[in-house]
Amino acid sequence: MSEWEPRIVTILCNWCTYGAADLAGVNRLQYPTNFKVIRVPCSGRVSPKMILAAFRSGADGVWVSGCHPGDCHYISGNFYARRRFTMMRALFRHIGLDDDRLHFSWISAAEGPKFAATAREVIAAVRRAGPAREWGKTRAQVV
Repeated sequence: MSEWEPRIVTILCNWCTYGAADLAGVNRLQYPTNFKVIRVPCSGRVSPKMILAAFRSGADGVWVSGCHPGDCHYISGNFYARRRFTMMRALFRHIGLDDDRLHFSWISAAEGPKFAATAREVIAAVRRAGPAREWGKTRAQVV
């Protein structure tokens, strides 16, 4: 049997972080490939329901990434995302779940190397946390 590899649902802002992911690929930067990417118009559109749905579908971790403060195409969407993310981490701690499975970052379209480095950090953190407990569905539905 092969070694366990974490499955990460990555929710990326169309205007910044998705471009950074593309740049990392074009520049052939090395980073893990265990990500299921969801492209959203703005990180501010990411709801707690989306994050919980990812875990229910078998994800071991969720990474949300958007524009830097002041660079949001929709003015303040990234601030909404940060508030929701902070609330989700607090909720996870409150109900006894490992909040290290949730990650948030700000990465601009020109920061391909930062995207690759953050991807490695997220994978390492989720590996340390181990496989997520079952949320009622099978892991096969994620990838």
